[in-house]
Amino acid sequence: MSKAKALGGRIFTLTFSVCLMFSAVALYFTAKRFIFGIGSVSNLNDGYPWGIWISYDVVVGTAFACGGYVMALMVYVLNKGEYHPLVRPALLASMFGYTLAGVSVFVDIGRYLHAYNLFLPWQMNFHSVMFEVAMCITTYILVLWLEFAPAFAEKWKLVKFRKYLDKIIFALIGLGVLLPTMHQSSLGTMMLLAGFKLDPLWHTATLPVLFLLTAIFMGFAMVVFEATITTRVYRLGDETSMLAKVSRIMSWILGFYLVIRFQNIFMRGEVGSAFSGSFLGNMFLLENLCLIVSFFILTFYRKVLTPRLLFIAAIAVMIGGSLYRFNVYIIAYNPGNGWTYFPSVPEQMITYGLIAIEIAAYTLFVKYFPVFSAHEPAVSTK
Repeated sequence: MSKAKALGGRIFTLTFSVCLMFSAVALYFTAKRFIFGIGSVSNLNDGYPWGIWISYDVVVGTAFACGGYVMALMVYVLNKGEYHPLVRPALLASMFGYTLAGVSVFVDIGRYLHAYNLFLPWQMNFHSVMFEVAMCITTYILVLWLEFAPAFAEKWKLVKFRKYLDKIIFALIGLGVLLPTMHQSSLGTMMLLAGFKLDPLWHTATLPVLFLLTAIFMGFAMVVFEATITTRVYRLGDETSMLAKVSRIMSWILGFYLVIRFQNIFMRGEVGSAFSGSFLGNMFLLENLCLIVSFFILTFYRKVLTPRLLFIAAIAVMIGGSLYRFNVYIIAYNPGNGWTYFPSVPEQMITYGLIAIEIAAYTLFVKYFPVFSAHEPAVSTK
């Protein structure tokens, strides 16, 4: 097994500097939010108590951050050790994705100074799905940092700390598989409570299953996306064969999801709504078209998958999965009474800034800490 190594190189590249600029703008609006209140920067209202910070940063962002979850399933649960080189990069992306999702929740809370109540036993509501999601995500953030801690130990030569981590790593891996399974399905359960306010094309008893499946194939897609980008940018070895095997698994999960999704529509008599030509009907078709395109590529071109085809398939899955989750939480949700919502510029800038922070932090970590395994140089196909 190849040993992970730091990539080294210059930190302050053009990309890193641009990310810092967006981060600075986001920090300005975040400071304004905490000083003058949430209404000073957001368009949130009583009809839409959560907006882009929850819909993208948490609901979509944590699905993108499930790369570490799916690779843990592959390597440690299904014992597929050949995929081990993909684990630490996926874990790093998950670590930042979930951490910044936690930051987004804190920014989104109206009375953020009372957030500590979540951890007071006499304030806990054990019948609340939202409480379960909050506790699972909070715990999982801690687990992710501990799972990545061996990279810190290797970099700083913390031998005793590494030995201690080796003793508890299996417990961490177990939690790292259990917690996302719980809260990703519960993100779907939360919208069951919306009832008639959520359009029938999306409101279904299978929401928890569909949310879990989208988290899994979006996690696989992010692994493929991240590996393809980093391989090209940092001139790492060719991982096409490994990623092709990962994509075959993703195609099976995609197919299972599509069967459930369309069977559910047929059984509930909503086919007419899907093909009615309405805005929501078209959004339904668009989200599923992206997933069908990816499924077609991964299924019918599985013997001749190239890095470009893998990348296109991963992008299609990421777009389709994101649209599904956006549709459920924002677009197909109608609280009635004339309430409307569109994210303000400061809201959007905070979200862009969080994404920029994640990219900048990822770039810094892969250059400073041992993340990527050594590969043989890629063979040119030209």
